[in-house]
Amino acid sequence: MDIHLLLNVFVFLIAGCVVVPLAARFKLGSVLGYLIAGVIIGPFVLGLIGEAEKVMHFAEFGVIMMMFLIGMELEPAILWRLRRQIVGLGGLQVTLTALALMTTGILLGHGWQASLAVGMALALSSTALVMQMLREKNLTHSVVGETSFAILLFQDIAVIPILIIIPLLASSLNLGGLATDGGHSASLIAHWPAWLQPLAVIAVIAGVIFSGKYLSRYVFGAIARANLREVFTAASLALVIGVTILMELVGVSPALGAFIAGVVLANSEYRRTIETDIEPFKGLLLGLFFISVGMGMDFTVLMAHPVGLIAAVVAVMVIKGIVLFGLGRVFKLDNAPALGLAFGLSQGGEFAFVLLQLVGGLRIIDPEVQKFLVLLVALSIALTPILIAAYGRFIQPMFMSQIPQRDYDVIDEHNGVIIAGFGRFGQIIGRFMVSQGLEITVLEKSPEQVELLRKFGSKAYFGDATRLDLLRAAGAEEARMLIVAVDDAEAAVEIVKLAKQHFPGLMVYARARNRRHAYELHRAGVDYYHRETLDSSLTLARDAMIALGHAKTDIERRARKFRNHDIETLKRSFEFFESEPDLINFSKLSREELEGILREDKQDA
Repeated sequence: MDIHLLLNVFVFLIAGCVVVPLAARFKLGSVLGYLIAGVIIGPFVLGLIGEAEKVMHFAEFGVIMMMFLIGMELEPAILWRLRRQIVGLGGLQVTLTALALMTTGILLGHGWQASLAVGMALALSSTALVMQMLREKNLTHSVVGETSFAILLFQDIAVIPILIIIPLLASSLNLGGLATDGGHSASLIAHWPAWLQPLAVIAVIAGVIFSGKYLSRYVFGAIARANLREVFTAASLALVIGVTILMELVGVSPALGAFIAGVVLANSEYRRTIETDIEPFKGLLLGLFFISVGMGMDFTVLMAHPVGLIAAVVAVMVIKGIVLFGLGRVFKLDNAPALGLAFGLSQGGEFAFVLLQLVGGLRIIDPEVQKFLVLLVALSIALTPILIAAYGRFIQPMFMSQIPQRDYDVIDEHNGVIIAGFGRFGQIIGRFMVSQGLEITVLEKSPEQVELLRKFGSKAYFGDATRLDLLRAAGAEEARMLIVAVDDAEAAVEIVKLAKQHFPGLMVYARARNRRHAYELHRAGVDYYHRETLDSSLTLARDAMIALGHAKTDIERRARKFRNHDIETLKRSFEFFESEPDLINFSKLSREELEGILREDKQDA
């Protein structure tokens, strides 16, 4: 076995394991961590690994896998719903950005062919970077997330016509006879008649759709019946690789082909299994891709032209940001999500490396300019995690603070029971108490929830129970009981502390989200807590056991014993919560104790 290959793999893994957690620790995100790791091990710092371009060619497969998984998460109905953003917003973004960058290049004295080629390459953003960061921040299904995805999807589609246009630009410069990669093309249809090539592409895509929709279920079904997990994993990887090769052979973007295959399999019964099998490979290869981007940063160019390069990076990102923000506002996005697009999509993309290599190979631009632009793209990718972090920390809160806040309601009644939080949990409590003739005062922090309750005839006051003045206004000094049913666990603990400190005669009952939350409420001095999932989970387990044929009376009795033991041991465990080893040991002993109680019950039955 090649010891050099093993050493390279070892260096990659160690670099990722050391640097990425440090980046996450400082809230920089995993992507920036991988980029930093690549810079450190690359030829311009430690020089542990060379040949970054070869590594990147292999690592680009991680982007293809990501597009396949994104496609599997989307059904055709979702794509149809986003059609306006994909075609309208995405199309305008690519066109206007390319024209703006082309105009800038012409004003700087470059030819229109070179300016247009570079403008089209730089108009694209990094799908791998943006989608990864949206997932990390749970923004995939937000307005910013869906709009960003629509733009990125169109950009991936736009790679196909851009790959056709760039050689035409070379032809207009009388450079059309030059080709990249030594004159060899991966496409089998490159020399076919121009009218036949689109038909071949359509036929191949139709074949992928047909195979995914009608044949995949039989193939994966046969493999699943063999009950060999490793074979299913191999088949999942073979599917992605096969689609990639097929698309390369007809000159189509492999990422787009993988995306189409994923969309076709979105409704497959084997979708979740395929996703689970491919996810670890995707994560590793994406990490490798970003490490290779970091390794490819030629810092000799930065040292030779520091001011010019930094100015170029800022100029490109500002131009793209202005176009994105303007289009966001035109498409009726608020300022905050429109700025989110500008901050998130202003970088260059992974396909820019491929396109710039093509542009350089066709001699549309000089080799030195190509190196300059490659480093520009890499630096813009490296800056994006910092921009997104700044957007989340400074820009978004600024716009949120500008939203006019509704004044809290004036509470004009004092009752014996105050309920803080009137969501699903609090409403059941309130409805039961009202049905028994009790008068209650409801405090709810969400104005939308208050309006909804009033539409259905329930009286609630818009107010934050973590504020002492509102608890006083609600009559906490005269009330007998405060029931804390808010969703926010930290807010619940804060309310309990506030109530016990200022209203010592007030009984405080609270909803506990889990065992840890129950412990925090206990420390805050709550009089009674109830874990929200205990009874429902135990009821389902009891009914399931009865449905499986166990005697109803026996199961109901054991369920009561299980419940009583669980409640009692939770209280006893509070003295160990600050010491994890002691808590683990106590939990093991409690489990053995419970097994003994239920075993004795079976023997007595």
